[in-house]
Amino acid sequence: MDLLLRPSEVRCDVGADDASFEEFVRTTAPSLMRTATLLCGDRDEGEDLLQATYARAFSRWRMVRGADNPMAYTRTIMTRTLVSQKRRRSSSELPVADVPDRPEAGADPTLRLSLLEALAMLPPKDRAVLVLRFWEDRSVAETAAELGISENACRTRTSRALTRLRVHFPALEES
Repeated sequence: MDLLLRPSEVRCDVGADDASFEEFVRTTAPSLMRTATLLCGDRDEGEDLLQATYARAFSRWRMVRGADNPMAYTRTIMTRTLVSQKRRRSSSELPVADVPDRPEAGADPTLRLSLLEALAMLPPKDRAVLVLRFWEDRSVAETAAELGISENACRTRTSRALTRLRVHFPALEES
């Protein structure tokens, strides 16, 4: 996956190691792109979110690289960037009627699109909780820490978000 981000284009800490950052991007891009797409509900917005995340991660590369888990640190940057962007509610982008998407082989594209559409209707923090808990398979404690909320708040958000999501899939509850 070739990303547009070039470390030389981002202002960063003095002494940041370009090669280690490039290796980090190469190894984490597929996973973080999947997470970003699920968080945003749209691949293009996910790419924008990932780009902003990597820019912020590079500007703090010494701290990210020195963290116990650089991937988790970067994922935290991503979720906080998303929540911050959604809070601003300003966008210069215009929606289009038809988005040229291709379904994955072997997956049920209708169910997947329905799920992505239902996720997009959730508030950003609820969407983030579900994506981190169930797609990224994070624990309640990890999810709460990444979103900066208590574990009880995380459980409550998860429960309420799942209830809202289940309304869109009544046939699945019967099986």
